[in-house]
Amino acid sequence: MPRYKITIEYDGRDLVGWQRQENGPSVQQHIEEAIFKFCGEDIRIQGAGRTDAGVHALGQVATFDLSGDHTTRTVMNAINQHLKPARVAILDCRQVDSEFNARFSATGRHYLYRIINRRAPLTIDNGLAWHVKRDLDSDAMKAATEILIGRHDFTSFRAAACQAKSPVRTLSKLDVQRFDDEIQVRVSALSFLHNQVRSMVGTLSLVGTGQWTKDDVQKALDARDRQKAGPNAPAYGLYLTDVDYDS
Repeated sequence: MPRYKITIEYDGRDLVGWQRQENGPSVQQHIEEAIFKFCGEDIRIQGAGRTDAGVHALGQVATFDLSGDHTTRTVMNAINQHLKPARVAILDCRQVDSEFNARFSATGRHYLYRIINRRAPLTIDNGLAWHVKRDLDSDAMKAATEILIGRHDFTSFRAAACQAKSPVRTLSKLDVQRFDDEIQVRVSALSFLHNQVRSMVGTLSLVGTGQWTKDDVQKALDARDRQKAGPNAPAYGLYLTDVDYDS
């Protein structure tokens, strides 16, 4: 039975997240229903990560098996045709070994968080970035990232409902760069805790406004208490950009 690996792009504004839920449409549901319309197979796909409601993706990955014999081009084009009008698209499709799994074979995950830092309202980027009117010092935010890079207990930066067995994670990258009015926060790790990226961005924003210092970030990390860190940045500024796998 062939196994397919697909790369997915989606706009999360109208979705309840990656995973199937009863309270609204999800990315997983849209793709599974499109596959059923294409070939009549009622299957469940495995995603590389479970993005929350409102979170977007430029390079989400999923795997699934089909009993029929289809070319990768046919699979991709057929799914895209049946995905309409949902804002979900398959960017790439290829056959992989039966042992390959989108989630468990991943060796790294990369996220981007977009902040638009200006007084004027957002038009084009409304719902696609966090609008912060108050001036942010991106250099101070970047300096504070040094506290969080590496292997730490991130209890202060995970949701109370997080189901991960351990709060320890290793951040291989956490960087802040400004491009005119846009501040981009890029973060990479093998895996993340629930709401970890959003809580880190919310904490860094406090440094950017001058309400917190770099030392305050250290204290929040050391406290191992969610109440001691900053608020979650809005979901709609977050993008899953890429997932790494061994060749």
